[in-house]
Amino acid sequence: MELTLLGTGGPEGLPLTDCPCAACAGAIRDRDEARAATAVLVDGVLLLDLTPGLAFAAARAGHSLSGVRQALLSHPHDGPAVEIPAGLPAPGRVPDGQELTLLTGHRVRAVSMDAPGTGYEVEGPDGMRMLYLPPGCAPAGVQEAPAPYDVVLLDAVARPDALARLRAAGAVGGTTDVVAVHLDHSVPPGAELRRRLAALGARAVPDGTTLTAGDYHAVPDVPRRTLVLGGTRSGKSAEAERRLAGFADVLYVATGGGREGDQEWARRVALHRERRPGSWASTETCDLVPLLAVDGPPLLIDCLALWLTAAMDAVDAWDDEKWVSGGERELHARTGELAAAWRATRRTAVAVSNEVGSGIVPATASGRRFRDELGRLNAAVAAESEHVLLVVAGQALPLRG
Repeated sequence: MELTLLGTGGPEGLPLTDCPCAACAGAIRDRDEARAATAVLVDGVLLLDLTPGLAFAAARAGHSLSGVRQALLSHPHDGPAVEIPAGLPAPGRVPDGQELTLLTGHRVRAVSMDAPGTGYEVEGPDGMRMLYLPPGCAPAGVQEAPAPYDVVLLDAVARPDALARLRAAGAVGGTTDVVAVHLDHSVPPGAELRRRLAALGARAVPDGTTLTAGDYHAVPDVPRRTLVLGGTRSGKSAEAERRLAGFADVLYVATGGGREGDQEWARRVALHRERRPGSWASTETCDLVPLLAVDGPPLLIDCLALWLTAAMDAVDAWDDEKWVSGGERELHARTGELAAAWRATRRTAVAVSNEVGSGIVPATASGRRFRDELGRLNAAVAAESEHVLLVVAGQALPLRG
């Protein structure tokens, strides 16, 4: 089964008309970043979604629409009606849960979505299977899949939870070619888009690309250990969450704990919880070594700076006399144990930490002590990480991996 992506952009394409945003401006400067609205031609006989300029898009890709026997719509098409190319059958939609069999041997089943739209599962005469999801949608009530799809086309950037659901149900496996479509001007261009998709186990392709179901296309493996560094309000926590957005069963480890009577801190914690997927579990603890030592779902640890604060509290590291009389030695034993557990863990794990030491020198000895120890801890964890990122002003800069 061959799938030709006549477009890979959002319903309005990229760039948008008269939009001054940076993404649209970049797509105007670099035509390789421009994308027509997503439409997929399956073996030249089935068309998924009807978009402007289809005949020209097919011709540019070396195909014709003359063999199309069925055209299906996956989502409401707002705005002016799209002209139907001559000879193309009138587009329609298959009711959720129902099947359509073409004379060519292709079988199409409509999949219900959690937002307005219809997904389509297509099985070719060769037995290959693909799943196409509309923009901004995820499957509703995903059940255990009998086998992974060969190809999945979905709005991976806007709805990474859709990929997480499919992966948890066994519908996406290690050999599934996951391709992001419906890419609009909210998506970062170029290398940043490729980096985000790689973290999800997905990829993007240019308009006109033909995919062959069953062909294996390797994407970078999700690193086992990732350290995300950044300053205050740099976006480091959001970046760490994006690294695991394609997993349904993540354990979020909050090292900050509660602060009785501190309403501002409670609001911060609540915002973090609201941002995380509902399927993620969470725990509040600084006892990280046992979690790293056992098998289980991916871990997101936020953050090492608060873990260090608790560790320094435990050894009275803030007191100069106690620091020199054994506190320093005990703290280094604790940080060494954590670094060793990070090195030995077999779980996928992402840790967040503050990058310190670039600004004002703390006025107190205890403040300078914390700064120095956090720098050492960050370096020790980074040395045992496959991937290290520095987040500055919301932009993630790869330092390793």
